[in-house]
Amino acid sequence: MYKLLLIVVMMTVWISIHLLQVEEELAMKALFQGKHAVNRAAHAAAQQLDPAALSEGLLRLEPDAAANAAALYLQENLKLDAGGVPLPESFLKERVYVAVFKIVNADQTFPYAYRNDAYNYEVTLKRPGVIMIVHIAYPRAFRILDAIEWNIKGAAELVAG
Repeated sequence: MYKLLLIVVMMTVWISIHLLQVEEELAMKALFQGKHAVNRAAHAAAQQLDPAALSEGLLRLEPDAAANAAALYLQENLKLDAGGVPLPESFLKERVYVAVFKIVNADQTFPYAYRNDAYNYEVTLKRPGVIMIVHIAYPRAFRILDAIEWNIKGAAELVAG
């Protein structure tokens, strides 16, 4: 009888540890997907040149086009609606929001050092670019881990070609 009880307890412990490992792996996958989405959104935003400034020989980002491109890339890569709410096919369950979206344009002196103490983020841009910090919450699958939320940071510069 004691051996049977020991086997049941050991199986319970083993399954719990296995589920914890699976949960951690899923969380890391979600973090990487979020990081890739933020990097792609920042890069897309950083390529939105202002045609009027370009005709004058200035490399300047167009703020509205950059914000729209970043939002579109986040929506497509994370499967979100226009309000940042996950669609049914998304792996996320809670609203995603952009905490910081900063456009660094040609009116700044370069290299431009950006620092945000609230999010513990520092980056140096050598050309006009975009800085983004996006808040994402991990949708726990087994409720073994505590709630996990990330402020995913990304920056991209205008690609000089």
